[in-house]
Amino acid sequence: MTISTLTLNDGNQVPWIAFGTGTALRQQDVQSPVENAIANGFTHLDGAQMYENEESFGIAIKASGTPRSTLFVTTKLNQLQPDQTAKTALQVSLKKLGLEYVDLYLVHAPGHHAGRLKEVWKMMEECKRERLAKSIGVSNFGVAHLQEILEGAEFPPSVNQVEIHPYVWKSLQPVIALHKEHGIITSAYGGLTPLFRAPGGPLDPVIEKIRARLESTRGQPVSIGQVLNKWLQQYGILVVTTSSKADRMREYLDTANVPELTTEEIESIENAGAQRYYKFLVNLVVRELPTINSICPRQ
Repeated sequence: MTISTLTLNDGNQVPWIAFGTGTALRQQDVQSPVENAIANGFTHLDGAQMYENEESFGIAIKASGTPRSTLFVTTKLNQLQPDQTAKTALQVSLKKLGLEYVDLYLVHAPGHHAGRLKEVWKMMEECKRERLAKSIGVSNFGVAHLQEILEGAEFPPSVNQVEIHPYVWKSLQPVIALHKEHGIITSAYGGLTPLFRAPGGPLDPVIEKIRARLESTRGQPVSIGQVLNKWLQQYGILVVTTSSKADRMREYLDTANVPELTTEEIESIENAGAQRYYKFLVNLVVRELPTINSICPRQ
């Protein structure tokens, strides 16, 4: 299966969907799930120093026997220790991963580097110049964080990875608008969380209606997860997802073969999402957005 790619603002190509090693896989041995993901067709593998599993991540890459050139590997900068830089932190990650470079290196959270974002971004640019990372970007950055590092940057971030689903879509529009202005690819984690962490919400009947229409049009099964992943894909969003099940991995990759949503269907998803604000995953100091751990109806 050939996975389509998105073009980053530095000219590099990134597969539109990635297998993530965070969430339930944090601090776990990920050799088996990563090998399974590669065997089932994933080429983009998304990790992080914070996940504390880079060693087994690297073992899986080597054990898979897959040529390095066919894989796209992402890792993320954790909070810096004294006397540590983004470059030295990446060098430690590369040793753990058994790699000479990563394809994408992200600053994981702006709150880890309060008052030092510009300095840290200069360090990230050094990693790119020295080709320890082919592309660099950020994660969990809001508008103010992006503006801070964009001013005077040699290389703008290529990616900003944030929690994206219909229940936060409306609140993310200022960030997404800034992404478009600077050619930053929007990347999504937690895209399917409304379906599994908040069932019974206003989104559910809308997704099921669209799922049934797509399945009828396609003549093959379509899942509710594929509906949301298709919604993200049609916006050119880089999707990060995960599963321990091989059939679910294949289902996610099969999203590319699902018929496109209509303009009306996209609007119905976003209108349903706008009825509630629900941020499911840990808020890594995106200060423009409130930290909310429960469903909040829109007023």
